[in-house]
Amino acid sequence: MDEKKQPHLENEDDDVQLAQMGHKAELNRNFSTLSMLGLAFAVLNSWTALSASLSLSLPSGGSVSVVWGLVTAGACNLCIAISLAEFLSAYPTAGGQYHWVAVSWPNWVPILSWVTGWVNVAGWVALVATNALLSCQLIAGIVSSVYPDFAWQRWQYFLMYIAYTVLAFVVNGFMNSVLPIIYRGAFTWSIGGFVLVSITVLACASPDYNSASFVFTNFINQTGWPDGVAWLLGLLQGGLGVTAFDAVCHMIEEIPQPSIKGPKIMVICVGIGTFTGAIFLIVLLFVAGDIDEVVNSSAGPLLQIFIHATNNRAGAICLLMLPLICLLFATLSVMTTSSRMIFAFARDGGLPASKFFARVHPRLGLPLNALILTTVVVIIFGFIYLGSSSAFNAIVSASVVLLDLSYAMPIAVNCLRGRRTLPDRKWKIPNKIGWVIDMISLSYIALTTVLFVFPPDRPVTGSNMNYCVVAFGIILIISLIQWVVDGRKNFTGPRVEL
Repeated sequence: MDEKKQPHLENEDDDVQLAQMGHKAELNRNFSTLSMLGLAFAVLNSWTALSASLSLSLPSGGSVSVVWGLVTAGACNLCIAISLAEFLSAYPTAGGQYHWVAVSWPNWVPILSWVTGWVNVAGWVALVATNALLSCQLIAGIVSSVYPDFAWQRWQYFLMYIAYTVLAFVVNGFMNSVLPIIYRGAFTWSIGGFVLVSITVLACASPDYNSASFVFTNFINQTGWPDGVAWLLGLLQGGLGVTAFDAVCHMIEEIPQPSIKGPKIMVICVGIGTFTGAIFLIVLLFVAGDIDEVVNSSAGPLLQIFIHATNNRAGAICLLMLPLICLLFATLSVMTTSSRMIFAFARDGGLPASKFFARVHPRLGLPLNALILTTVVVIIFGFIYLGSSSAFNAIVSASVVLLDLSYAMPIAVNCLRGRRTLPDRKWKIPNKIGWVIDMISLSYIALTTVLFVFPPDRPVTGSNMNYCVVAFGIILIISLIQWVVDGRKNFTGPRVEL
């Protein structure tokens, strides 16, 4: 066989598999394994997301929360990824979780699939907002370190947040053909930045390191909650750093051999993220210097650690450029994935004006309307930031909790049906091991779903309340209205088009 024809024939086979699941292939399979791994790792962006969100865990458990919280969250999310990889191998479709729930329990398709789809869409949109906010916080930290007397107002954050979101939209909307190249570069930049920053701060701080006892056992609690609850709340940072690996699921229709490559990419990116994230956080704690100054710095914990390590403000800001650009890649990749998730759910009639949002732009070759919806809702999320001092925690909590709930749905359905719902597939876990992995996954999600809606500090006031609950309420109301108006009549789960 002519080797030049093989990729084309592989794509035809993949399109046939997609057709067997009821959908015609509308998106180009132009992502290689490396570019998809780059996208998945850019979405997780673990070492950058973890270091940029140190403000979540340092006051809520200190080093113990930073290090051991990530180990806990990483191990549990690896279990979740392994469980979902079985579904991805059996049903490689961009719908992901809501499609898997539908095919696993046909008698309960409409409502279970509907809820899973709405939760997953909302989680991805919240994750775009989270990455934009993390980026804005790093930029604001740079300004605060250079001009210590400058007092940031929340509306200034908001304007910067809008500009960042619009930039991500423009790149996604009008540079689609070069996105695979960007994501391959993102993977190289991220791994290279991780190595470069780690070596630099260790070399500059030598020999004035914090003790191993401090790095692995120091405990801080500035939350007002009991110590045990404070440490559990600190899991939010670790959860953020290793979640959203289902990006591969929602981009699966754009890679060849999806049932083979997709599960491997999803599990590998969680493993790489946990490993690099843990190493980087341990390095940061060794060179952090005075931890109280780090926790309370107006420059932000990460930049303050760089300043302590290098003893040079300009050098520290230069180092911060590496994770800041990583966050830009992350925002781009999360917005890409969010738009594909909206496209898939709208294709099955799950959203208001579904036909409009399921439309693929004929010239750009992407779901432009779904991309616009993502951008508009992300900007609306930003208004929470104008009214609450703990809005950052609320938006991060919403993204992690919503995504975790969407992961729990297909795993729970599979367990309730005796782990017998999936057909023969390339990625298969032995049944006894599968039960253990599924139980760990569901237990972790149940615990964190309750904890991450707690206010981050006590006593609870109107301004520091965790408005994640409000976000849930708004999403629930919109979903219920749409279900009554349209969903209960027309939504039947994943639609068969062919």
